[in-house]
Amino acid sequence: MESKLGATIQAIHDSPTLAAFAVAGAGSSAIDWLLSVAGASRTALEITVPYSEKSFSEYIGHQPEQTVSVEASRSLAHAAYDRALRLRSDVRPIVGVACTATIATDRTKRGDHRGHVGLWTSEGWSVFSLTLEKGLRDRAGEEQLLSVLILKTLASACDVPDLLKLELSDSEHIEESGEIFDPALDAFNKEHISSVTFVSDGSSQGDVYHQGGVLSGSFNPLHQGHQDMVSVASRTLNAPVIYELSVTNVDKPPLRDDVVRERIGQFRDVGDLVITKAPVFYEKAQLFPGCTFIIGWDTMVRLVDPKYYDGDHAKMILALNQIQSVGCDFLVAGRINDATFKTLADVKIPTVFQDIFKEIPESAFRSDISSTEIRLASRNT
Repeated sequence: MESKLGATIQAIHDSPTLAAFAVAGAGSSAIDWLLSVAGASRTALEITVPYSEKSFSEYIGHQPEQTVSVEASRSLAHAAYDRALRLRSDVRPIVGVACTATIATDRTKRGDHRGHVGLWTSEGWSVFSLTLEKGLRDRAGEEQLLSVLILKTLASACDVPDLLKLELSDSEHIEESGEIFDPALDAFNKEHISSVTFVSDGSSQGDVYHQGGVLSGSFNPLHQGHQDMVSVASRTLNAPVIYELSVTNVDKPPLRDDVVRERIGQFRDVGDLVITKAPVFYEKAQLFPGCTFIIGWDTMVRLVDPKYYDGDHAKMILALNQIQSVGCDFLVAGRINDATFKTLADVKIPTVFQDIFKEIPESAFRSDISSTEIRLASRNT
């Protein structure tokens, strides 16, 4: 392998970035080069070749107007990024890399020979479009050129030195399109990412990996009971616990931006908060696979009662199965109800799901503080 190519790939493998790849029409040489250098498992989470129109459409989730276009490459990179989200198992950064192209083949093509290399990260997206001079190269030459463009794009995403050069003719040039979001909340509001983590020091980052516990709530307001529950759960799990706020709700309008910012502000110097658009636990589980959700007895009751699933027992079973299938479980804290302290023992759980529920004993945690009561008290003062 040419020394600059090998050095670039080695630098990519030595970087912390993980990538999922989707290439259609061209770009397979880039994959071969990546895999031929030791350490590829440190970079590649998945490599997919959605070559047929049906495969392409199923991969991105819709039928594109054109399979070789900026929009198609963007969609392909987005889908690859979503795959990386599901496949990662640590806090390293992830990217989705894609190429969609139409290049020289065994028949004459009336249209341009061209390719679009897409990149999707938590900060934004880019597509690098190259129209090739027809007849200047054979298929292997066009394939190699687009594969180099893929590696240059990946090297930039990994923030490593790019030693590679694209040998273009005078009539060829690269057009770049894309969007960068700052801050992360902007990317979240525009549905570029699925979640934003606000660290207690005030910084934020999109689509952060978390392993441990998750305390979901509306936090209106955040109170000492929430903080005590996080402390107890963290000791019980021997793992960090984060707060999670969904800005969308099942039976209420989405939270206004000013309300979201006010709720976020409560956690400064308190703990890490993740905001999502996942109002129900089977959706939260997709964002936090392998995590433990810390819930109160009242939430537990709703979780296993078919009436909260439109009265459909099968929907309840399906939701719990989706939660269990991604390795999530629950830690349940007792609550006062009708002047009686209710615990996990007071809830009827389907036998097949009993193992995913564990109890925080009353001796370890009990808090009779209610956000509703705090709001009512503040209105009466």
